[in-house]
Amino acid sequence: MNKLLIKTNSAAQTIEFAQKLASFLSKGAVLLLHGDLGAGKTHFVKGLAKGIGSKMNVTSPTFTLLNVYDDGKMPLYHFDMYRLGGKDEALEMGFDEYFDVDSLDGIVVVEWPEQVEGLITCPHINVEIKKIDDNSREIILGGGK
Repeated sequence: MNKLLIKTNSAAQTIEFAQKLASFLSKGAVLLLHGDLGAGKTHFVKGLAKGIGSKMNVTSPTFTLLNVYDDGKMPLYHFDMYRLGGKDEALEMGFDEYFDVDSLDGIVVVEWPEQVEGLITCPHINVEIKKIDDNSREIILGGGK
């Protein structure tokens, strides 16, 4: 499996990279974001949203589990599973309905996908963000499933 390694030296560069990546994504794209707290996952999502033309304020959906940015050329569904009570809670909220790539009308991004391991069975892009120091990040893209 091929992987792509990108190094960024600021939050702005992380946003810029994700914005460019968004231009290659189409409806049905699923991205799983891996990284420690403070690694820059939300900045990455800010870039994706900007890349699809959204003007909405992107925030971490830690307390709501899902934010939808639907003012761009396609919707962006941003899940944050950090505070999820378990896979059953995800299923109760209809989480699995967002992964039918044939009928999905936008892009799905999942932070902390480890919390729902086994529920995402469709093809996806793994995005690992590693904090090198206060400003620098390594972003590793690879295919999944």
